[in-house]
Amino acid sequence: MTDSWLEQIKWSKDGLVPAIAQDYQTGRVLMLAWMNREALEKTISEQRAIYWSRSRQKLWRKGEESGHIQKLHELRIDCDQDAVLMQVEQLGSIACHTGRESCFYLQFDQQKWQAVDPVIKSPDTIYKK
Repeated sequence: MTDSWLEQIKWSKDGLVPAIAQDYQTGRVLMLAWMNREALEKTISEQRAIYWSRSRQKLWRKGEESGHIQKLHELRIDCDQDAVLMQVEQLGSIACHTGRESCFYLQFDQQKWQAVDPVIKSPDTIYKK
């Protein structure tokens, strides 16, 4: 397999591309994270979402601690070739580290952000400290 498909992506100056994870059945946006070249290559080879953690400066296999793995169903890039969209199966129904289905659980209403999605499972029971 050649790497020409990777060359088509317009990586940021930091070598990253934003990656959106969307539920393959419902279309709900679950999260946005970042990928470097290695993360994207491994996402394809392992058929699961693997990101680049900017805070930890290392690869992050989604679900490596929580068990909430994102199984890859489809991968796309946008027309500008500077963003990745993954259709995923979210195992365990939780994508957010807060224990919610989606990281996009805050809704702007009456001049403030309101949490509108329930916590499915407490983060204290998901993550071992």
